[in-house]
Amino acid sequence: QVQPVESGGGLVQAGGALRLRCTASRAISSVFNPEDWGWYRQAPGKQRELVAGITNTWTTTYADSVKGRFTISRDNANKRVYLQMNTLKPEDTALYYCNTLKQNLNWGQGTQVTVSS
Repeated sequence: QVQPVESGGGLVQAGGALRLRCTASRAISSVFNPEDWGWYRQAPGKQRELVAGITNTWTTTYADSVKGRFTISRDNANKRVYLQMNTLKPEDTALYYCNTLKQNLNWGQGTQVTVSS
């Protein structure tokens, strides 16, 4: 595979939490550490948007809609990127993907997050 693999999504009530995981396949693991990574999401009928990003020097950025609720982190040893999502809201419902901030990898299947009110 030449695309990241996302997991950890699910159905949760508003106010709940989920932790998403992105794993770099062996095919792209050699480029994992130098890259800046991001979590993206796409809700039905909307464009895909960047939710959180983390550079190779651990600088993080967040969309205004998730600031203070989501935390992105990376594990270079295991080639993984995480997204801790707290205080989830129904408007966070979307298919979540990870990719580099340059979006130069194939998009994976994503992981579905559904937040009920």
